Amino acid sequence: MATHLDRRNNLSLDSLNFFLADVRDGLGPYLAIYLLAVHQWQPASIGLVMTIAGIAALITQTPAGALVDATRYKRALIAVAALLVTGSCLLLPFVTSFSLVALTQALSAVAASIFAPAICAITLGISGPRAFTRRTGRNETFNHAGNACAALLAGLFAWLFGPVAVFYLMAVMALGSVIAVSFVSAEAIDHDIARGLDPTGAGQGQQPSGMAVLFGNRPLLMFAICCALFHLANAAMLPLVSQKLAQANLHMATPLTSACIVAAQLVMVPIALLVGAKADVWGRKPLLLAGFLILPLRGVLYVLSDDPWWLVAVQLLDGVGAGIFGALFPVVVKDLTQGTGHFNISLGALSTVFGLGAALSNSLAGFVVQAAGYSAAFLTLAAVAAAALLLLWLAVPETLHGDARQASDLAGTPPSAAVP
Repeated sequence: MATHLDRRNNLSLDSLNFFLADVRDGLGPYLAIYLLAVHQWQPASIGLVMTIAGIAALITQTPAGALVDATRYKRALIAVAALLVTGSCLLLPFVTSFSLVALTQALSAVAASIFAPAICAITLGISGPRAFTRRTGRNETFNHAGNACAALLAGLFAWLFGPVAVFYLMAVMALGSVIAVSFVSAEAIDHDIARGLDPTGAGQGQQPSGMAVLFGNRPLLMFAICCALFHLANAAMLPLVSQKLAQANLHMATPLTSACIVAAQLVMVPIALLVGAKADVWGRKPLLLAGFLILPLRGVLYVLSDDPWWLVAVQLLDGVGAGIFGALFPVVVKDLTQGTGHFNISLGALSTVFGLGAALSNSLAGFVVQAAGYSAAFLTLAAVAAAALLLLWLAVPETLHGDARQASDLAGTPPSAAVP
């Protein structure tokens, strides 16, 4: 019976990450295409709307983590958030004013702040600390597979029916995610372990604020700053590429943007599997440095050509950098907060910090584009990425504990081998 339940929970988590992939980030770069192609908005206005949404997410990330730590209704939180994100995006074709568009995207961002801590909490509560790295890599694998599939369908449907088709695809994916999370066994989630408590009960009852957790842990703070710089450099790159594609050919902009996303996501699938399998053996920092190195390189390569297929090819590199970061981010936070009981609120606090970088990224890029052009914007983002790489190298320690590495080496079997 236990084996059957474990298999069902793993398949349900696989399905949840697959279907939620198109929902958790909202419209993403498709918003820029829609506003540019349908409403003829200027790049600075598009960037400002995306910044407003980013700030809304920024404000709610830490409370979302605290809520996930406190509640036993984690599955319901995911279902409600998925429906809110989809509903706010489905309203977009019926509103045209800047204020209403900004409001719908802010609501979407607030709801989406639940997804990351809730999925990580459910994963940790089911798998336990030793199996968390491999299960997180598997989560990211299915997330990227879902993104690739959704982007492929979005490109096809947008080419056939126009950009508005993307909104209805998101509604279908949201329904799939609600069904998937309902099949996760509520009894299988250990809610104490899910918030990072030790099985012995150490740390129970403590509820400091997310910012107190962050500022009291120097390695966690340094990692947060690196993440903020990474997202300041990364968040605007694909929307900028989308705008360049839209200027060249409006009809092909959405399909080509989908090609960029599909290319990157397909690369992320094996990268996430690799990180999940090897992060307990090689350590976290070497993999993180490799991921951070990709970002400045990508920013420089974008300026070498305006050819659409070159831009798609460069986007393949995002699959390496973002794939490594996405798989390791919750693992490093778990390492640095293990036993405190504050995993999810710390996850929310770090998401708040790097969310600030992501929120500012689109505005920074939009203003640089208007002042000096797209090449200057890409090079500016590449310089920020180089600063993130240097800080990671100098200020963030290796977080893999010796006992975990030793356990991983026993008989050549990772500690998470129990995850099917």
